[in-house]
Amino acid sequence: MSIIIPANSAAGGGFEVSNGIMLNNSRLFKTPSSSGSQRKFTFSAWVKKSDFSSGVIFSSGEADGNPNFALYFASNDKLNLYSSQGMEYTTNALFLDPGAWMHIVISVDTAISNASNRQLIWVNGVQQTSFSTSNSIAQNTDLSINTSAYRMAVGTGVDNQDYFGGYVAEVVFLDNQALGHLSFGEFDSDSGIWKPIAITGSAATPGTNGFYLNFQDSSNLGNDEFGGTDLSVSDIVARDQVTDTCTNNFATLNPIDFARWQNNTPEAVLANGALQTGIGSSEKVLLRSTIGVKKGKWYWEAKSDGVSKMFFGVCNSKCGTDANAPHSSSDYVGVYYYEATPYYAYYSGAGNPTNGIASISSGDILNFALDCDNQTFYIGKNGTYMNSGNPASGATGTGSINRLWNYASSLFYIDGIQTEMFASCYVSSTSGSGTAQYNFGNPTFTGTDKSDDNNRGSFEYQPPAGYLALCTANLSETNS
Repeated sequence: MSIIIPANSAAGGGFEVSNGIMLNNSRLFKTPSSSGSQRKFTFSAWVKKSDFSSGVIFSSGEADGNPNFALYFASNDKLNLYSSQGMEYTTNALFLDPGAWMHIVISVDTAISNASNRQLIWVNGVQQTSFSTSNSIAQNTDLSINTSAYRMAVGTGVDNQDYFGGYVAEVVFLDNQALGHLSFGEFDSDSGIWKPIAITGSAATPGTNGFYLNFQDSSNLGNDEFGGTDLSVSDIVARDQVTDTCTNNFATLNPIDFARWQNNTPEAVLANGALQTGIGSSEKVLLRSTIGVKKGKWYWEAKSDGVSKMFFGVCNSKCGTDANAPHSSSDYVGVYYYEATPYYAYYSGAGNPTNGIASISSGDILNFALDCDNQTFYIGKNGTYMNSGNPASGATGTGSINRLWNYASSLFYIDGIQTEMFASCYVSSTSGSGTAQYNFGNPTFTGTDKSDDNNRGSFEYQPPAGYLALCTANLSETNS
């Protein structure tokens, strides 16, 4: 039986990673000007998946695909280490968690006499030892890597196919060193969670062609922090620099937690790090955020890129758990736009009130303020809250959308127990369509830099006082 390994949400404290990048049909690459070791090397990277089709994290080889070397996720969610020169390892473990970061280290030394030790893989500090395929490389083989004959690339295969979709941070390649996981991370003494450490000592000794990408220079995201030749970039711009990292993980829309979808695969309706929806007229889908909360106050935004029969709002953990949901249950509240006409969006037979609700058009930015402590929810447009909503009104709930429709606090409870709440997006009819970009504090569209009270996140509009970005650093402080 396959093992499902959850990814790492990253422990707080210690070494902080400021930046990563979002990869979406994009890559970083370089061809060494001179040869290093083709028998001994190390690769380390933190990754967060948002595309669950196959995706190559690191590759090297000829453009025609032969010979080639690759570290990649297959479409069956297994991690693979492959060389056309005779090495192939496929984990039994499945890597399925789109809501958190994971750390991958591979260490290769073909000179080692013990065949199984010539190639080693660690994920989140745990050595992978259970494989469905385990073919070791022959001793003293020169691999198609680390030489002027072959291009090395992060984010794609050697033929610029099978792009990795998601986020990467702290990418390190070391020439002529075969290091283990402890050179790049450690287990947190309090939580036991695997977390990154600073790149120092042997891990900071690159050899001839090693490189270290920490993505801190938005004007040069291929900058080699070791001081060697920078990597070239393709389809990567300054906006692809992110603060969603292995030490502060931001919410995205969940590419595998599709409570309800019809006529298409989940991957077909998400892009840009699972922050952009692209829902066509033949589809029917409910999307939820990767992070759910039941304490505290939270803020996020969504930019409309063309809307017809789309819902924007929140749902609870029951939403979408039966065949008709959310239609048959009072587990969703938001704003439903039918050809730019606003309606409500929970299903309890109360009708379709439009009072206090603003219409939207392409380019408008919706503001969402969720107060779990007072069981209220507010929706704004371009910084003005609908129904004269006041997110700072606390228990009074002035203008809250759920109270506007006499929904009060029942949305926040299941069988009398307070439940987690999720940001959500829903298309209810196969004749509807629409696209939107979500910003949970790690933006794809914002042109400003307004942060929450903890100085986290980047938003187009100022979050209300006390309302925080949906990220793990804020979660740990609110115990949500």
